[in-house]
Amino acid sequence: MARPETTVGQVLLDRIEAQAVVLAGLDDAVRADEPDAVHRMRVACRRLRSALRTFRRLLAPGAVESLVADLRWLGAALGRARDREVLAERLVAQARGLPAECGPERVAGALERWGEAEYRRVWPEVVAALDSPRRRVLAEALTTLLADPPLRRRAARAAVPELSRVAAREQRRTAECVRAALAADPEDRDRALHEARKAAKRARYAGEVAEPAVGPAAGRYVERMKAVQEVLGEHQDAVVAAAALARQVDSGGEPFAYGVLYAGQLAAAETARGRLPEVWAGARERKLARFG
Repeated sequence: MARPETTVGQVLLDRIEAQAVVLAGLDDAVRADEPDAVHRMRVACRRLRSALRTFRRLLAPGAVESLVADLRWLGAALGRARDREVLAERLVAQARGLPAECGPERVAGALERWGEAEYRRVWPEVVAALDSPRRRVLAEALTTLLADPPLRRRAARAAVPELSRVAAREQRRTAECVRAALAADPEDRDRALHEARKAAKRARYAGEVAEPAVGPAAGRYVERMKAVQEVLGEHQDAVVAAAALARQVDSGGEPFAYGVLYAGQLAAAETARGRLPEVWAGARERKLARFG
């Protein structure tokens, strides 16, 4: 439980400071293309942006709009490299499990070379973003925010009730997205499931903000929302991989082996969709967001 004097504003600032430290400490690692560095910086951007958006009612109107936009920009620059890395890793691993008649090692090697080429093609965007004046402005804005927080009066409220209220709101928002996705027509389904994934991720991050102040109750909320995010993430990864394989066939890749892999992505997406109702059932209970 939070100490009586802990305010929701302080909890938010603690989250922002922690993620700002992570973000600032990763520049050199990203430039050196150290393993997982791009991913960690991208996640820090997402966590910061989510905190500023989810708890925007605690902040003066318009005070962080530019910062949120800059975090979205940096996250997108990092994301283009990271997404290609994840896609290639998925396809290479699955290619190695192909039947012998598909030439698994040959196909895996071709996909590995393709993935490396795609990653290197977008890598200059990452370096350019880190070198840009906008990256420096972003860092300065975080420093200024923490030195002189633009908090509204409601930020002085006790932490636990406010954190519970925000968690419940994000849970309802995720519920709306999940219901829409499950009811969507086939042509709209993938987009709707992706929106549900983003909502679950935002709810998870809201729970992460609360966890240091609230404890195990917020931890359970985070775990349940993470499970929803992961099953929807598997669906999205499969959809993206299927589209990439179709493009590879069109450009003269291994048609038989890629066809087998393509069918595997469709099956993985269908399996993820089938698991969603069960996984969501564990995250939709109203009592999950009752922290106090």
